[in-house]
Amino acid sequence: MPRGDLLRGMRLGLPILMGYLPIALAFGVIARNRDIPLVFTAMMSALVYAGASQFMALRLIGSGLFAGEIILATLILNFRHFLMSASLSPRLERKGPAVPFIAFGVTDETFAVAATLDGRLSSPLLLGLEAAAYVSWLSGTLLGYSLGNLLPEVLQAALGIALYGLFLGILMPEVRKHGKAGLIALVAAASHLLLKQFRLVPSGWGIILAMILGSVFGVLVFGAEADGDADHAASTEGRKKPR
Repeated sequence: MPRGDLLRGMRLGLPILMGYLPIALAFGVIARNRDIPLVFTAMMSALVYAGASQFMALRLIGSGLFAGEIILATLILNFRHFLMSASLSPRLERKGPAVPFIAFGVTDETFAVAATLDGRLSSPLLLGLEAAAYVSWLSGTLLGYSLGNLLPEVLQAALGIALYGLFLGILMPEVRKHGKAGLIALVAAASHLLLKQFRLVPSGWGIILAMILGSVFGVLVFGAEADGDADHAASTEGRKKPR
């Protein structure tokens, strides 16, 4: 494994490391306050390794939902990782035994960094980048769980809003780039509110159906926009051709 690429990847991962640490601390504190055993909290960060889904899972566990409902909800939320992995795969210099580990380490932040790099991507580079983020997330979780009882109660209560801050942090950049992303989020939120208010489905399935309805609405909205752009581009290209 080329040491230079590995170290470069770790250096690129330092900003992610510093960003992950406070969120992971919050997750550890909240898990402790929800009476989740340390071993399960550690396994969630070590094996699931998906910040938004882990916070959502804590919320759903607190609601008393079944494991199958929680798994399905997190699967839908994390489905974007399939697309990110598919985007990075063609840029790998060569496939090998490290590919499953690279796929596991893909997050929104590591993908964003890797996507900005030019040219082909070596496995050591991606492993170094993802290792920095992974170690930060896991160690922050353990530290938050272990030291959570030492924090003032006011600070522990404030960490409870970390879930909402995390989702807003994911949503707002997309809203700034594409205003329709905010409309999609509103459709999903309104769907969940109506399903919950009128008790049309069990509470766990309300979240899942709201996510699906929001996704379908997004496909319809952005799909129509993409078709319109493609038609416009085709007509423009046709006018440019000499007669």
